[in-house]
Amino acid sequence: MLDGHLLLGWLSFTVIVHLLSAPGPSSAYFGLTGNEPLSILPLNSLPEEVTGRAHHKLCDRLRLEKKQRRMCRRDPGVAETLREAIIMSASECHHQFHFERWNCTLEGRHRANILKSGFKETAFLYAISSAGLTHAIAKACSAGRMERCTCDEAPDLENRKAWQWGGCGDNLKYAYKFVKDFLGKRSNKDPRARVDMHNTNVGMKVIKAGENTTCKCHGVSGSCTVRTCWRQLPPFHEIGKRLKQLYETSTKFGSSTNEATGEGEISTGRTQQQQQQPSLPGLTHQIPRTMNLLHIEDSPSFCKPSKYSYGTAGRKCYKDKNCDAICCGRGHNTQNREVTKSCQCQVRWCCYVECKQCTQREEVYTCKG
Repeated sequence: MLDGHLLLGWLSFTVIVHLLSAPGPSSAYFGLTGNEPLSILPLNSLPEEVTGRAHHKLCDRLRLEKKQRRMCRRDPGVAETLREAIIMSASECHHQFHFERWNCTLEGRHRANILKSGFKETAFLYAISSAGLTHAIAKACSAGRMERCTCDEAPDLENRKAWQWGGCGDNLKYAYKFVKDFLGKRSNKDPRARVDMHNTNVGMKVIKAGENTTCKCHGVSGSCTVRTCWRQLPPFHEIGKRLKQLYETSTKFGSSTNEATGEGEISTGRTQQQQQQPSLPGLTHQIPRTMNLLHIEDSPSFCKPSKYSYGTAGRKCYKDKNCDAICCGRGHNTQNREVTKSCQCQVRWCCYVECKQCTQREEVYTCKG
């Protein structure tokens, strides 16, 4: 379920982004990393037909792979949940990188080119996409919008202290199984695909780590002789914050290609002397079991227009906060403008808020070209 306060600012209008090219074969998953057109739509503009086979049309518009399309069609609630996952992931990506040089540019060729690379930004897109899908599926189950799942029954929460299962928990168990099946597996021989899958799994693990148990007491004067408990996922904004932290501490892995076999390997940072030591036949460097995001290339500066972003010229910044960083040392322009905002608001009887309109001048800072 989407957090409304995250989307009010930029989902008040319809933005449809058509990609000019699809990402490489190792990155054709779903959402921000898939090869479907990325449609960012407000939830109140959903199609009118919600019955029958109308969801098949949405499944087709998402340009899913054959297996994904089959899974989408077999449950009427999946199609809308997939779209909700895309909206939520894109919204949170923009929110987390709003003050960065790379502000989660998803338009045109930029997303495809980032997905073809192995930057920290690529890793974040894989993680936020899988996290958004897992979160959306689990919430859809508990909201009764899916035919093949319901609330999380979580029998393991019952114990000898008279805890009683109740409420309606987010069904993370079903969501985990669905997403694993939906995204499928990629070849272990492709080092880039292995890194992408690792980052995908990190997104799902962050969701699982954020799950908590909510309880409500029952009894005389709240004595809590019986507690009703259910599992609940945190707001997706908290997931986004955690993934942004992992982005900041992403671990770099180098990739190399064996010219004799054409197969790639992921470098684990071993010294040249260690690399020259004989290894067991068929042994390849494994992706470490870590919660860190992994990237294989240093990110570009994103300062100037390129195939990865529009650059930062004209970008809004905040003086004494991030103008120096975002503007890449080029300086910033200052403009004065008048803005009208609601002020001196009061609650009137009955049931409405009355505000005055106040006009004030403010300075707006934008990066020089």
